[in-house]
Parts: sequence; C-alpha cells; structure tokens
Amino acid sequence: MTLAIGLTGGIASGKSTVSNMFKEANIPVIDADVIAKQVVEAGEPAYHLVVETFGPNILKDDGSIDREKLGSIVFQNETEREKLNGIVHPAVRREMLQQKEDAEKRNEPAVVLDIPLLFESKLSHMADLTVVVYVDPNVQLERLMNRNQLTKQEAEWRIQSQLPLKDKKEKADEVIDNNGSLQSTKKQFEDLMKKWNLASE
Repeated sequence: MTLAIGLTGGIASGKSTVSNMFKEANIPVIDADVIAKQVVEAGEPAYHLVVETFGPNILKDDGSIDREKLGSIVFQNETEREKLNGIVHPAVRREMLQQKEDAEKRNEPAVVLDIPLLFESKLSHMADLTVVVYVDPNVQLERLMNRNQLTKQEAEWRIQSQLPLKDKKEKADEVIDNNGSLQSTKKQFEDLMKKWNLASE
C-alpha cells in the first residue's frame, strides 16, 4: 500500500525545502509546478490552448511561453487566472495521477504529491493525508520580497492569489511550522516520518 502524501504551502513558505527532505529520504515527489511547466511546453496540447486564449503576445522569440508576461496578466485578474487554470490544471492532474499509479506499481512505501494549490483546486482527495508548510504572514511577505526582488505590492498580489496559509493550516492533517530554523523544520519532518512508519532505521 503506497501512502499518498499531499504536500502544500504558500508562496515563499518553504514548501520546496520540505519537498527536498522527502527526496533525500528517497520518497518520490510528484511536483505539480514542474509538470505545469512541462504541459505548456511548445507542441503540448495545453500550449496551443494557452496561446489561443491569451494571444501570441505572450510568446518569446523562440515560440515558448513567456511566464513573466503571462504571470503579469493572470496575477492581477481573477477571470484571466481562472481561464489559465482551466487549461493547465486538468492536464497537470492527469499527469500526476499517472505518476502516482506508476509509484504504486513499483510498491513505493509513499509518494508525495507536491501541489501548491492543493486546497484551492480541491485536490486533497488525491492524497491519503495532507501536510501544510506554514509561516506567519509577515515572514511570508518578507521572504517573498527578498527572494523574488518584488515590491511590497507585487508580493502581496502573489500572496493574495492563494488561500491564506492560516486557512490551509486548518484544513491540513499535519502542519510543519517553518517560522524557525532549518533544524526545527527538519525535526518536525523526522517526527512525521516516524509517525507514518517511513523513517529509515
């Protein structure tokens, strides 16, 4: 029986850090963001739909989608964001389910579904249990501004496009608090691995 763990967080909450801890523990991670990039690569069905919907102005000279241009359209406009999600999400879901089945066939003890919008997209049913990586709102804002060199306004737009972390925290089965040190996060991760009987002896 493969345990499917739904991993989520918010932008700049440290979810990637925890995702890497799973990888280091040899637990396969199916990353929705990586797949979301793959499904809109030139030639993929979702790519054609995105170009049809948003026009050729979102393309770079080499024909690939300019994520910055597309991002500036969808981050500030919910209708446009929903259009994009309506194209990309079904394609991502299909690929994730396929990879999850592959992991089950290989009898992996567990598989991680790393999905930033796990709750927003109502995908928690894909996982047996859910884990949220949590930070306080002021920490999240500061980390995002520093990491992506954004103004406060730009960072707030990106954070507001997601469900607040405190809401995710209430919905999740387990919470990893990432306000403290890396050691503290690692300790919480190891405790969960023991709880799920996944700790390597």
